Amino acid sequence: MDETIKIDSVTELAHNWGRFDNYTVTHGRRDGTAQTITREIYDHGSAAAVLMYAPTARTVILTRQFRLPPHLNGDPAWLIEAPAGLLDGEAPALAAYREAVEETGYAPENLVFLFNAYMSPGSLTEKCACYLADYTPGQTVNDGGGLIEEGEDIEVFELGFDAAMAMIGTGEISDAKTIMMLQALALRLR
Repeated sequence: MDETIKIDSVTELAHNWGRFDNYTVTHGRRDGTAQTITREIYDHGSAAAVLMYAPTARTVILTRQFRLPPHLNGDPAWLIEAPAGLLDGEAPALAAYREAVEETGYAPENLVFLFNAYMSPGSLTEKCACYLADYTPGQTVNDGGGLIEEGEDIEVFELGFDAAMAMIGTGEISDAKTIMMLQALALRLR
C-alpha cells in the first residue's frame, strides 16, 4: 500500500448488491504536496471472464444479455460479451470455468490466463481476470443461458473469429473485456 494515501472518511451511500460509498482521501502528488479528493466508489467484487475459441473452426462462443448501464447511456441494452461473472469467493480460473458453463453450456478446455484488467478504475474496484480457452463446437454440457435465479436471460451464439473482430470496429461489440480478449487472441494467432 502507498503510505502517501490516507483515507480520511468513508460514508455509506448504499449497500445492496454491492457497496457504494463516498470516500474522502488525501494523497501525495508528484510535486510533493498533498491533495484531498472526494470520490464515490462502487465495490461489488472482482470477476473472471473467458473467451472460448475453436482453433480448427476459427470460431468463438459469445453471449448477448441485457445490461442497463449501456441503455441508460443511449446504447443498445443487449450487449455482446464473452462469458463472465463475479468470483463469489472462488479462484479466478474456477469462476471463469463456472461462468462459461452456466452462461454458454460449453465447458472450457485448456484454460490459459491472459491478464487482469480494471474495468473502470475511476469508480469501480472490480478487477477482471481474463482467460482464453478451447471449446469443441456442438459439444455442450448443458443448455446455457445463465441462471434464472440471478435474473439472467443469456443468448449464446457461435461466431467466426474474423466476424467478431470486425464487430469491434462497427461497435457491435463494445464490452471492454471482450474486446481485449479478442485482441489478445488475434496477437496469439499472428
